[in-house]
Amino acid sequence: MNQLQQILERAGVTQYGIIDTKDIHFSQEVRHMCEVNTCRQYGKTWCCPPALGTVEECQARICQYDRMLVFNVKYDLEDSFDFEGMQEGMARFKETCREIDAAFKPLIERYLMVANEGCGLCKECTYPNAPCRFPDKAHGSLEGYGIFVNELAGTAGINYINGANTVTYFGGLACDSAALQRLLDTEAV
Repeated sequence: MNQLQQILERAGVTQYGIIDTKDIHFSQEVRHMCEVNTCRQYGKTWCCPPALGTVEECQARICQYDRMLVFNVKYDLEDSFDFEGMQEGMARFKETCREIDAAFKPLIERYLMVANEGCGLCKECTYPNAPCRFPDKAHGSLEGYGIFVNELAGTAGINYINGANTVTYFGGLACDSAALQRLLDTEAV
């Protein structure tokens, strides 16, 4: 098992794939879903629009790296209407992203982590009145970056939907291919 697999397995990742950032489709259409406040986070957090900047700025931020590790975690639900289970899965997924982020920090000098639906670190975000309390731990929203998550999953060769009575959340870690290759070439301890 290599170092990358070990990190992802320890974090409970269900599936992952590695893609070229040039293959990511950024869309104003996705950002429009944010602007109509579909998830009720628009204008409320540093990790969602408009604080993230324009779709073009988000694209430039990700595309300064040539690779993205795309990963997901599947959570089982009682039924397809289990909203509490979905919320619990989202909270657990945010913890998974923080665990992956902490594991990568000593191994890769430069990278950018993004994940489903904003941050959730603080009970109440400081946006827009004060700087982010945890800028080194906050992860921007994939959707806020203008990324169709279902297309991203397809490009990475991983499932967007993982069966009845489940919910799947996604994250991405953009970095340089050399850094990612070192993790793939290094055996886990």
